[in-house]
Amino acid sequence: MLEIIRKDLCEHVVILPEAASIVFGGGFWRLNTTLGIRASQRAILHIQQELESIVEGEKKWPVGLCDRGVLDGLAYWQGDEADFWAAAQSSLAAEYARYHCVIHLRTPTEEHGYNHDNPLRVETASQAALIDEKIHKIWSDHPRYHMINSHPDFLVKAEEAVRHIIRELPTICAQVAAA
Repeated sequence: MLEIIRKDLCEHVVILPEAASIVFGGGFWRLNTTLGIRASQRAILHIQQELESIVEGEKKWPVGLCDRGVLDGLAYWQGDEADFWAAAQSSLAAEYARYHCVIHLRTPTEEHGYNHDNPLRVETASQAALIDEKIHKIWSDHPRYHMINSHPDFLVKAEEAVRHIIRELPTICAQVAAA
């Protein structure tokens, strides 16, 4: 979805590549075991953190748009949540503070277009719905959480997301300019 709006954004906004696509598209094993799932989620977590660190450290882009945030990994995590926080070397409050705004596009149902056009998408529609609900619960207490429900026409959902992003950009840009 973020690639759709890239042309509408100024040079001060960078779109981070999706960490899961880097991991799984790069050949990381996708084992359906607790050990395999935790290993892949740690890899995704660390890549996401490093991508965000580049944006923060380079100071080239005041705004970074992420397809997913660090906390999304918690929805996939197997086992004790404390182990996730240890791997992340973070906390819920610290992660909330890292993200100015969260725009959650709800996963479509099978009837609304959930499919496997993306070869990296391996979950069934019902599995994806369960993960999506976990993601909602994880992020919903963020002070600037916006949920966009699924729609049979993806472009309708994308347009709503773009409106949220555009509304947030002036606030972010004003804060950066004042710093």
